[in-house]
Amino acid sequence: MYVETVISAANPDVDFKGKGLTQAQLVLYFLSPQYPAPVHYIRALKKTYPAARLVGCTTGGEIFNTEAFESTSVSVAMQFNRSEIDVAEKKIATPEESLAVGMELAERLNKKPGLKLIYILSDGMKVTGSALVQGLVAGCGENSDVIVAGGLAGDGADFRQTGVGVDNLPQEGNIAAIGFYGEAFQAACGSVGGWVGFGPERVITKSAGNVLYELDGTSALPLYKKYLGEDADKLPGSALLFPLSLSPPHEQAHSIVRTPFAIDEETQSLVFSDTIPQGYVARMMHGSLHNMLDGAAQAAAYALEEVAARAYAPSVALLVSCIGRNMMMGQRVSAEIGTVRGLLGDLPIAGFYSYGEICPHPVTRKCDLHNQTMTITLLGETA
Repeated sequence: MYVETVISAANPDVDFKGKGLTQAQLVLYFLSPQYPAPVHYIRALKKTYPAARLVGCTTGGEIFNTEAFESTSVSVAMQFNRSEIDVAEKKIATPEESLAVGMELAERLNKKPGLKLIYILSDGMKVTGSALVQGLVAGCGENSDVIVAGGLAGDGADFRQTGVGVDNLPQEGNIAAIGFYGEAFQAACGSVGGWVGFGPERVITKSAGNVLYELDGTSALPLYKKYLGEDADKLPGSALLFPLSLSPPHEQAHSIVRTPFAIDEETQSLVFSDTIPQGYVARMMHGSLHNMLDGAAQAAAYALEEVAARAYAPSVALLVSCIGRNMMMGQRVSAEIGTVRGLLGDLPIAGFYSYGEICPHPVTRKCDLHNQTMTITLLGETA
């Protein structure tokens, strides 16, 4: 497997000069909404990689090798020796369609034998990410070894419009699923947030969709404010520093992170970006730069453990981290990329900051939607 990564700041003709795996089958691109010449950029990708399918999305920040960037575009071209890819795409109109769309995309890719990985890039505003992942997993049927990874497109910190493109510029409401096939193809994943739990565990006794109303029969917002202390006056912005850990009542090991992005004083509730299941167990969490870096390092370590178990040499690392981590760490955000690179060595790295990260859970290995989490997917082929 051959890989070529390129970062473009403004002039694709210059950035791609002398580049080109002419037989590359796939190019992933991660495009800032502020990139100055998007049409010109897509044209340059097609010219540089004439045989490749182009799949990409808008971002909340771009990741390239050792640093995080803004207002750029990052691409990674892949030329496989003994593997194949296929691409399925679908428009989504409302979040209620997420489960069905996920199932349809997976079923289309699973018709071809040898499916190993579905890498998903989805519109970040029109989808319920957890339902999309449930649909993708269900659509694989008995092929339970298929890995599902990827992320939800971002829009900087604006939360207005996101998009995904297939052989074109990103389009609002689009979802693209890439299937990777063949005995030689290998993928390994790691995902960790690095957040630390505090306070008691509480049962979600009242919720509806993405709105949390009650914990242990008590209104969620005043309880949340109590634990925030002086940071309660900074809501909803301070919620980035205090996400919730959620886990099924009979599967405590499968905890995922969810971050509130709005509060409702009238109903005394918290609004999240994804579903908050009633009956789940919730616990407050807090973090720091040190915690975030430690989480990124753990994610890389988990991925490398899988690589060792599968006995292959990865050729590229795809990183999807959360826009909330980017905003929280600010100018220090590149430190988490550097931490990962320190463990992966000189492996090419490409990725983006997202509105939701999709990756197997580090303990249960079940694929799920995460927030505030560093996710790593290592791709390669066996010799």
